[in-house]
Amino acid sequence: MRREAGAAGLGSDGRRTVLVNTCAVTAEAVRQARQAVRRARRDDPGARILVTGCAAQTEGPSFAAMPEVDAVIGNDDKLHARAYRDLPTWSVEPHEKLRVNDIMSVRETAGHMVDAIEGRARAIVQVQTGCDHRCTFCIIPFGRGNSRSVPAGPVVDQVRRLVDLGYREVVLSGVDLTSWGHDLPGAPRLGALVQSILRLVPALERLRLSSIDSVEVDGALMEAIAGERRVMPHLHLSLQAGDDLILKRMKRRHTRVDAVRIAAAIRARRPDIVFGADLIAGFPTETDAMAENTLALIEDCGLTHLHVFPFSPREGTPAARMPQVPVSVAKARAATLRERGERALDRHRRRLAGTRQRLLVERGGRARTEDFTLAAIGFGLPGEIVDAILHLDGAGALQARPLSATPSGAA
Repeated sequence: MRREAGAAGLGSDGRRTVLVNTCAVTAEAVRQARQAVRRARRDDPGARILVTGCAAQTEGPSFAAMPEVDAVIGNDDKLHARAYRDLPTWSVEPHEKLRVNDIMSVRETAGHMVDAIEGRARAIVQVQTGCDHRCTFCIIPFGRGNSRSVPAGPVVDQVRRLVDLGYREVVLSGVDLTSWGHDLPGAPRLGALVQSILRLVPALERLRLSSIDSVEVDGALMEAIAGERRVMPHLHLSLQAGDDLILKRMKRRHTRVDAVRIAAAIRARRPDIVFGADLIAGFPTETDAMAENTLALIEDCGLTHLHVFPFSPREGTPAARMPQVPVSVAKARAATLRERGERALDRHRRRLAGTRQRLLVERGGRARTEDFTLAAIGFGLPGEIVDAILHLDGAGALQARPLSATPSGAA
């Protein structure tokens, strides 16, 4: 976005521009986006304020109606210089601020690959966007459009370019990552892309996958996870719930048995694998017994890194019209899930204590193990991979010590 805005000459008039890239996944995310817009105007009354992203796509008119906003740019348009040319001037009508196209009509993806990830220790490569599924709780397809894949050639070129720039870890990301390839000639699967990257970019040290739909793990992807050490032993699963009736009402494509079976199958072939998961608490019609089934999924799948969300009704989705669970109940169930998840993570941290690990150093005195566990670190530069011994501090958090500082026999 910075590159395209610069190519359009934005800022050449000396006026500062603030670009707010919004999220629409929950009502809270949209509320925070509005807060950010108002704060940006207070901080710099003379700035040009542009709003883009998923919430701009799904709720463009409401953002355009905000007096603080100068223009609203759609999710596809934000990636083209044309959207930043001839922007509206002061005191225009809300409809004149809108530059939002029909996201469902967009077919192209490959042109938006980036050359660097500013301020990041690892590089994220978006190989897919959009989603063809229609989970009843999700507004994202209406913000991102239908599923679109970047062909393998440009992806491999992008990864190679990032490695040449010094990035030692690359993350493949997508809205529905495991659907990659279905819209490409021959309908290749994600496993083929992963194996191509590993084969054609031998200098890449670490390849990580973002959130995946476990039922779409193909044979080649399973082989790469099981047999290639450069694929990091951490998978984040889009599970959402652990009760079959709730999963059906969510319009998910897996059952509880599927989730447990796939986790066990991957762990059998890659014993050091660590799983994260998205879980929604308080989905409409969820009873206490249904919530207990989701809670039990933490143990049954061996989940360690949890992203827990209390259900947030999004206008325009089927779930918003279903019988709602009281907000207080949803929040309480989310708190219980988080507490159980923290206990699982604490057990995992204790298992890592005293072990030698290779960590990717991040900014702010942080580092991540290969299985994405966070540790505090006081040495190494962001982007470096270092060997260290982990230990627990008094609060139960992991600390990384350089190997030379480890007492003899401590490991």
